[in-house]
Amino acid sequence: MGRAIKIIAWRMLPVILVVVAAAFWFNDVQSGGPYVLRNLIPLAILVLLAAFVLYRGDGHWAGSGKRLPLGVVGYAIPALGLALYLHYAYSVNLDGMFTDAAQPDRLFEFLPVYTTVAGGIGFAIGWIVGRNV
Repeated sequence: MGRAIKIIAWRMLPVILVVVAAAFWFNDVQSGGPYVLRNLIPLAILVLLAAFVLYRGDGHWAGSGKRLPLGVVGYAIPALGLALYLHYAYSVNLDGMFTDAAQPDRLFEFLPVYTTVAGGIGFAIGWIVGRNV
């Protein structure tokens, strides 16, 4: 089991690095506001899902079939992608999106719910696709 733990840790490294980079960037965009930790919940779910897939596959992404890895990819694309896009849009005020808003930072209060739900839908789609592969 010791070898499997090393393989899991090695294969989790890119996921963890992306999540840590996103977390630092979220903190920078939100200027350390009250919603930073809340916005890290979908990222934590992504890390837990990836770790679970690697654990089930004994350190290999597709070791337990295609359902779980495609589900994780299906979760990551909308959850991480939507969060990154909206943080980017906020940071550059994309097309004046936040110019007339009374409290533009309130976006980050509900963003984790949206991204987690979108990620859950993506996970379900990936799971279904993985079942048919």
